[in-house]
Amino acid sequence: MDILLVDGYNIIGDWPELKVLKNKDLAAARDRLIEKMAEYQAYSGYRVIVVFDAQFVKGNAKKMKNSKVEVLFTKTNETADERIEKLAISLNNRKTQIHVATSDYTEQWAIFGQGALRKSARELLNEMESVEKRIESKVKKIQERKPASKIPLSNEVAEIFEKWRRGK
Repeated sequence: MDILLVDGYNIIGDWPELKVLKNKDLAAARDRLIEKMAEYQAYSGYRVIVVFDAQFVKGNAKKMKNSKVEVLFTKTNETADERIEKLAISLNNRKTQIHVATSDYTEQWAIFGQGALRKSARELLNEMESVEKRIESKVKKIQERKPASKIPLSNEVAEIFEKWRRGK
């Protein structure tokens, strides 16, 4: 089994779309990252855990599931890096490959020492863009295979029927 641990705020601060969104609405940037990771998880089959520092969300450590993606907020004095290192150690076994998405160079070396593989924010973004293109391609193929009408219709007549169907 493959597990992807994501340093949430590190990725948000690196991906152009999320960086712009963060400046307007941090919660919306978090939600958008989680949505993207849900797509990634559904396509790749990885178990995805997104970890956010408590610095922006005060209180006790929180754990929640959003679209099957696990979302963790660290305790007040715990960094996402520390939580990711602990997770990399606790989840690591012979049947599991841990991947950590972060561009924090120090964190990359720390998790590398735990036997985890690292993905930079840019690598994850490139992978995510590729996944989105593949999903889009599959959706187009499915839409193109929609059943044809049982009665052959000209494009004009089909357009008129479509307008009627929509109540126009």
